[in-house]
Amino acid sequence: MRAMSSFSDSCSTSILRLTNGVLAVVCSILVYEIIIHLRPSLDDKKATFRAVVLSLYPLHWFFSFLYYTDVASLTAVLAMYLLVLKKKYIFSSLLGTVSVLIRQTNIIWLLFVACTGVIEFAQSHLKDRGEIDNVSTPKENDGLSANHKGASAISKLRKRRVNSGAKNQKKLAVETSNPMVHSSGFLEEIYSIVIISWNHFWQLLVLLSPFLMVFAAFVAFVCWNGSIVLGAKDAHAVSPHFSQFLYYGVVSSLFTFPAHFSFGQAATLYQQLLKNRLLGFVQWFMALAFGFLSVKFFSIAHPYLLADNRHYPFYLWRKVINYHWSTKYLMLPFYVYSWFSIVSNLAKNQKKLWVLIYVLACTATLIPTPLIEFRYYTIPFFFMVLHTDIVDNMSWLLLGFLYLSVNCFTMYMFLFRPFSWAHEAGTQRFIW
Repeated sequence: MRAMSSFSDSCSTSILRLTNGVLAVVCSILVYEIIIHLRPSLDDKKATFRAVVLSLYPLHWFFSFLYYTDVASLTAVLAMYLLVLKKKYIFSSLLGTVSVLIRQTNIIWLLFVACTGVIEFAQSHLKDRGEIDNVSTPKENDGLSANHKGASAISKLRKRRVNSGAKNQKKLAVETSNPMVHSSGFLEEIYSIVIISWNHFWQLLVLLSPFLMVFAAFVAFVCWNGSIVLGAKDAHAVSPHFSQFLYYGVVSSLFTFPAHFSFGQAATLYQQLLKNRLLGFVQWFMALAFGFLSVKFFSIAHPYLLADNRHYPFYLWRKVINYHWSTKYLMLPFYVYSWFSIVSNLAKNQKKLWVLIYVLACTATLIPTPLIEFRYYTIPFFFMVLHTDIVDNMSWLLLGFLYLSVNCFTMYMFLFRPFSWAHEAGTQRFIW
């Protein structure tokens, strides 16, 4: 009986909620470590300040006080990502397994992290341009075959000139000509990664095999379970909810508004449009068409969304999105602008292939979920903001002020504005 009592005490509401509090601290440390890794030249104080601001992100901060899986899920995914950046693939895959056990949809982020590992592997093996240039097209080979012997002899003579000047020149040549070092075309990036991955195929396979094993185990589980969902399968059935993808773009850009809703960012997007007017027009037209079709045919009003007035999406759906039949269409420009701004900001510091993989991961995570839950946006949001270059301190101060204001409001509503349901006993509270 004493053992049972001790176990019951250790699983009390306070202890269980404390678990998320501890994980929230660990998560903040992971955010700091990722910031330092991605921006090694950043001052420690600035990195700490940014980590503190991100720890106040409302969707993350609020659930740090409740026993939900969100904080544990984010912590496991960020730890998995940090370990991949540090090239500790086995430990990363173990944490990836933990993240999938916490929340099944994290298998998408495990694959995203594995793909990031491939990109990081390719970058680390770009010692010289020859690794890419050794594979040439048949046409190029025909044109160079006549001078092959002479070129080989010259190449051997050049290799013998080992001095500091030659080394510096070689280093400069790599930095200026390598498509993976500086911004390059999308096809060039893919070409580079494919060639390097092929040249180091077995090494790469061994390094990433733990991720493949986790993915294979997950596929086996889905086949055995008949669904990715545990529990109420009917309530969480996979649905083509394309509008969810659009909602995420607006919510995430609003929570990082200095990087997206400024005259400078609007001017940048306008200049990108003017660079190639035809291509820009086609892109915006296709994005608007996709948005229109998503809103028209793939806006899902889940029964939980319509019935549960404890959640803020219930009021956003009634008072904003579904206020008038035209409202959801009037919001299309904001949806499209938000996503163009997100992609534009990410592309400033990341490879185009990385941005594409991120968008695909968001698509695979968000579109199948029929219920509008802002909690689902937390992991993609952190990946987005960690790789968005918000450099000025004023922007971070504004974000901190925004997050604190929202947190004060949501905590006030939760603590001091309880209400009751006529059909159910007990106190109800407002939550995200």
